[in-house]
Amino acid sequence: MPSLRCPCDVTLRGETDDELVEKVQEHLAAEHPGREYSREEILFMAI
Repeated sequence: MPSLRCPCDVTLRGETDDELVEKVQEHLAAEHPGREYSREEILFMAI
């Protein structure tokens, strides 16, 4: 299960890469307006 820990201390997880990317982009829009990352950048940072 891919996951990514945001510097604001929120950990986001998805069942698939696509789900993780969607959750990260939603989190960024809601909590960090103006911050945008591509799918490739998000997956590069994911564990």
